[in-house]
Amino acid sequence: MKTLITGGTVVSATGRGAADVLVDGETIAAVLQPGSTLLGFDLAANVDRVVDATGKYVIPGGIDAHTHMELPFGGTSASDTFETGTRAAAWGGTTSIIDFAVQRTGERVMDGLAAWHEKAAGRCAVDYGFHQIIGGVDDDALKAMEGLVREGVSSYKLFMAYPGVFYSDDAQILRAMQKAADLGLLTMMHAENGPAIDVLAAQLVEAGKTDPYYHGVARAWQLEEEATHRAIMLADVARAPLYVVHVSAKQAVAQLAAARDNGKNVFGETCPQYLYLSLEEQLGAVGFEGAKWVCSTPLRSRAEGHQRHMWQALRTNDIQMVSTDHCPFCMKGQKELGIGDFRAIPNGIGSVEHRMDLMYQGVVTGQITLERWVELTSTTPARMFGLYGRKGVIAPGADADVVVYDPAGHTSIGLDATHHMNMDHSAWEGFEVDGHVDVVMSRGDVLVDADGYHGRPGHGRYLERGLSQYLA
Repeated sequence: MKTLITGGTVVSATGRGAADVLVDGETIAAVLQPGSTLLGFDLAANVDRVVDATGKYVIPGGIDAHTHMELPFGGTSASDTFETGTRAAAWGGTTSIIDFAVQRTGERVMDGLAAWHEKAAGRCAVDYGFHQIIGGVDDDALKAMEGLVREGVSSYKLFMAYPGVFYSDDAQILRAMQKAADLGLLTMMHAENGPAIDVLAAQLVEAGKTDPYYHGVARAWQLEEEATHRAIMLADVARAPLYVVHVSAKQAVAQLAAARDNGKNVFGETCPQYLYLSLEEQLGAVGFEGAKWVCSTPLRSRAEGHQRHMWQALRTNDIQMVSTDHCPFCMKGQKELGIGDFRAIPNGIGSVEHRMDLMYQGVVTGQITLERWVELTSTTPARMFGLYGRKGVIAPGADADVVVYDPAGHTSIGLDATHHMNMDHSAWEGFEVDGHVDVVMSRGDVLVDADGYHGRPGHGRYLERGLSQYLA
């Protein structure tokens, strides 16, 4: 199947320009001046399909490098399966995800990776890869890290939070980072001081402060800043690159910025919820309603300026990427497990369908440029996680993961509007976006267009990833 995408403006991380894109099979064959011929042939008359992108942007498919499909958490599991979650991703212009395989204390790393392969195989609508969560750093886990790169898993995640579930102490973190530095693995870190959070949370519940709002109070910004600093120092001792996930506090950003200014090889990721939502407005909603927005790290105070600072960090490259930390739970039967005790609310927000739109709204409002939008949501994720060249760029030889985005369109987000995630609510209910995903292609196949959804389970392939381009 040959496809010609014509009349659009191709946008990359470094610029934009009018161009036609020729797709041959699963890859991009050429990026051409508008109206060009190829070997004397009129392209439009000699392809199987023409996509008219006049007045629209043609961008590389989004890469969401932080999702949790089917993640067991708090006595339940994330409500999106790999089938439903990747279908929703496709609707929103995301053509690749990187999920997290899980190992807990007492379990074997490779058993966890095998379990996630089994969950995902034959079910994904878009391409997928894995990071490896290591929740029990011991000699066996350290040995198993040697096999991750051979499996196409070039990054792993540690937790400074959730004692008794995923938590690693400083000694374990240092040993894992030293091993990662030797192997070329990128260390990803959930940076919150978990033991201190548990103390504050217990004190709040004992005082009768059990509403979802207090989830954010217990997970104070000081405990994110402290853990971020500690992770940076441990990585410096180990001479290991560090990637801090879901950064929400402006003080944690300051720690990352200072480290980078001092030549340390550290990076940060934030999520749409930390750009738009807040402790006061969402977690502080009346009654138990705030449970919809319980996630960790938590939403921060708008009065303290965290959201404004996070946008600034994206402009200045103090934060390098935007992922979703997509980990959805329904209110009924899941979030409501925490009625009377915010500690029992499953942590997570569903956003995989809306990231590209929400970040484009930042272009509309002048928070970021069009090129930075592509860089944050596609190009840098590809470079950071060993996919660039195949993903993250519109260039000859790259996978034909292409999104046609209409800046004159409009997207109303909500349960009854654009919502394909397996949830009984939308964390983004009522949000309006001045733009619209019109066409989504994955490896040359049209998944979404004006006629609806054409994807299928099993189209998505496992992505064996190379090493990060940011290793040093």
